[in-house]
Amino acid sequence: MRGLGLKLALLRIAMMLCVCKATSSLRPLILVPGSGGNQLEARLTTGYKPSGLFCGRFYPIFKDKEGWFRLWFDPSVLLAPFTKCFNQRMMLYYDPDLDDYRNAPGVETRVPEFGSTNSLLYLNPNLKRLTAYMAPLVKLLEEIGYVSGETMFGAPYDFRYGLAAEGHPSHVGSKFLQELKDLIEKASASNGGKPVILLSHSLGGLYVLQLLNRNPPSWRRRFIKHFIALSAPWGGTVQEMLTFASGSSFGVPLVDPFLVRGEQRSSVSNLWLMPSPKLFGPGKALVITPNKAYSAHDIPEFLNDIGYPEGVIPYISRILPMTESLAAPNVGLTCIFGTGVKTPETLLYAKAGFDKQPEAVYGDGDGTVNLESLSALESLWAFEKNQSLKVIRMSGISHTSILEKSAALEAIIAEISSINSKAQAEVSFE
Repeated sequence: MRGLGLKLALLRIAMMLCVCKATSSLRPLILVPGSGGNQLEARLTTGYKPSGLFCGRFYPIFKDKEGWFRLWFDPSVLLAPFTKCFNQRMMLYYDPDLDDYRNAPGVETRVPEFGSTNSLLYLNPNLKRLTAYMAPLVKLLEEIGYVSGETMFGAPYDFRYGLAAEGHPSHVGSKFLQELKDLIEKASASNGGKPVILLSHSLGGLYVLQLLNRNPPSWRRRFIKHFIALSAPWGGTVQEMLTFASGSSFGVPLVDPFLVRGEQRSSVSNLWLMPSPKLFGPGKALVITPNKAYSAHDIPEFLNDIGYPEGVIPYISRILPMTESLAAPNVGLTCIFGTGVKTPETLLYAKAGFDKQPEAVYGDGDGTVNLESLSALESLWAFEKNQSLKVIRMSGISHTSILEKSAALEAIIAEISSINSKAQAEVSFE
């Protein structure tokens, strides 16, 4: 019955838009994935030094003629010997002299098919049923008239990297922002100069907000019609403190969280997603141990105490100043997120040390991101006169199911259709 309801809703939307005769009324749409939401490829050079026999250059077996192979997602990472290889190849390293991050020695990475939705559909096209990501959403967008490569585009990126505060280099992240800006302009130009709709999931929302605020208002007015953010962690999440302290398998069976903890700590984007002191007050303990309690204001001390002191300087200098400001971009923005799903709010360690999984005290959110973070813009932008903000809460929808549950997909499609309808009405009125 739910599937029938969704089809009927789509039929009503299609009739409203008259997509059978007027697909030209659609504004170009660009999809920006969240962390881990697109494929990532790698190849090994002579500088690569494997940590053991299993990680030798013969693995993986399947490579193209230039040596490129799928780094994310490869199901072999679920097996402990290969999990270690994956951890080593995904690692990032902070270079204090350059004040920037780089890959592990001897590991080159690339993001396949920028501009296309292909690498967003499935994390592994050979395992479509298990690794579907934006495929359900893209299918429905196609049903209301969107065409990949013509009116619909994808903006995959190396999700391990992040951005940095002004005055600090961030080569990989800044390159992505420039590529995204270029894609927006090209999508607009190829669609008669129409401004684009940006739709992000999770971490992608932080990237989009930074892109908008790092470009002048005149550019935004010309090229951006609307920004739809799904499950955006505007102020980070307590889940990241668990990831840094004890590693996280994110519910994937067979994966030992301690085997991937090093790689997860090295990810700049994970550091970016630490709970923001701007939203999680100093009186709220997020991690409690027998000897100490840590709030969002204690992140530097927390990083040092868990055994990751190399993260302290980058966090203080590169991340913290950036997260302290969430300026309104003055473009239409719709936030869609789930609520009513048990979400870690406080982590309790019964014994000293972090080489174990803690007990969690749960609060409201989408299972990954806390409600304080998901709904942050409502309070932060309450008095912004030039910023329109629409918030759609969806009870029982989790951080990932927002891209697969019928109710969530129907809400997303309806919002995109409404934006297109209003845009077409404005053109007709003019």
